[in-house]
Amino acid sequence: MQSLKAGILAALAAVLGATTAMAQELTVVSFGGSYQEAQSKALFQPAAKALGIRLKEETYTGIADLRLKVKAGAVAWDVVASGSGSAARAGAEGILEKLDYKVIDVSNFLPGTAQDYCVGGDVFSTVLAWNTKTYGDAGPQSWADFWDVKKFPGKRAYRKGVAGALEPALMADGVPPEKVYEVLSAPGGIDRAIKKIRELKPHIAVWWSSGAQHAQLMKDGEVDMVTGWNGRFDVVAKDGAKVAYTFNQALLDYDCYAIAKGAPNKDLAMKFLAEISKPQYQAEFTKYITYGPTDKRAYEIGAIEAGYAKRLPSHPDNAKKQLTIDLAWYIKNEAAAAAAYQNLLTE
Repeated sequence: MQSLKAGILAALAAVLGATTAMAQELTVVSFGGSYQEAQSKALFQPAAKALGIRLKEETYTGIADLRLKVKAGAVAWDVVASGSGSAARAGAEGILEKLDYKVIDVSNFLPGTAQDYCVGGDVFSTVLAWNTKTYGDAGPQSWADFWDVKKFPGKRAYRKGVAGALEPALMADGVPPEKVYEVLSAPGGIDRAIKKIRELKPHIAVWWSSGAQHAQLMKDGEVDMVTGWNGRFDVVAKDGAKVAYTFNQALLDYDCYAIAKGAPNKDLAMKFLAEISKPQYQAEFTKYITYGPTDKRAYEIGAIEAGYAKRLPSHPDNAKKQLTIDLAWYIKNEAAAAAAYQNLLTE
């Protein structure tokens, strides 16, 4: 009898232990490539260790993948990395959990980098980059140059998704940066941007769909100029890619972290976001890729060398040259803009 009782207790302990272990495993999904490698080394794995949990990492192409899982009631992801605009839209759609800022400390964040459904992780820029083998150091310096196929002949690559695709077109069409969203919000504004991209379409050799892809295009010398994310270009430049870029007329934006609606481990995911939002993690992340922190204290704790800080998108000298992405515009207009843009791509 005693041995039977002991056996039952042991079995219960095993079950409870297994349940606890399962509860302490978190699944994080991001975009792969050098970006996720940097996230893993600077944020994900150190935070998992600090919290004493197991972490599973997966990759995806973006929020559209999550949308399908939520609609199917098959959410296995807890934390998802996202662009700010996509997350704002996803939050409004109801496919992300609302974040608890009593748990996540954003009191020292840059204004606008923490939203209801997504907390900012790093600041990046969508820049105009060029192949230095083609143009040397005298590459294109504005979106008007990007569209000028006579002055700068060569193959272009442009984003396949609508986020960050319309704004450069309007600047190329002569709209001042500070008026871009005003024009996009007015009747005919989206069509004007689409028309300008249509003008360039015969010279666009590749429509890229990921950061890893546009970086590889420049590493392979497959195109002569491209839109894309500054940190990705810096990574391949270190590896020998002939690439340079300008912050002039770039789009200042941020990546963020959200919790999937119906996440299996919502409370643990919230603690995980609180951990990776701390300034020491954000400062460490800049060592792997040239994206700036969202927590201002990351600049103040002595972990980012002063000269290096000047290369980051959120440094004041760089930020003042750029147009900040308008999330409110994307929440309201992204669906219509994306439909119009996809029509252009399939013409």
